[in-house]
Amino acid sequence: MAHEHKLEIFRGTFKFKSNVQKIWGVLIFLSIVTAVEVALGIAKPQVLTHNFFLGMKLLNWIFIILTLVKAYYIAWDFMHLRDEKKALRRSIVWTPIFLICYLIFILLFEADYIYNVYKDGFLAWNF
Repeated sequence: MAHEHKLEIFRGTFKFKSNVQKIWGVLIFLSIVTAVEVALGIAKPQVLTHNFFLGMKLLNWIFIILTLVKAYYIAWDFMHLRDEKKALRRSIVWTPIFLICYLIFILLFEADYIYNVYKDGFLAWNF
């Protein structure tokens, strides 16, 4: 007995008639997100490169968030997580999200510490 996959994306906003149309819809969404990342990487708007949030440029935060959105959506649609039980979906999706947030937290605080050691300490910048 075959299990039918849901043929809508974005919580039912777009509904498709076949799996082929759905794959094309997801491909277009992921291509748009990638195009935005590439355009921001090439243009590097000054408003995003000169403003900082938690010790990192806003442009870098945008790249991290868009990459997480793409990874989440690939797992959600192509790995068919939307068709699984809620507990399995949450354990697979939320665990890496929390771990990535924790990793970003650790990296930012360690990088700030190293920067302050070189800036205020007795060591010189030898790079």
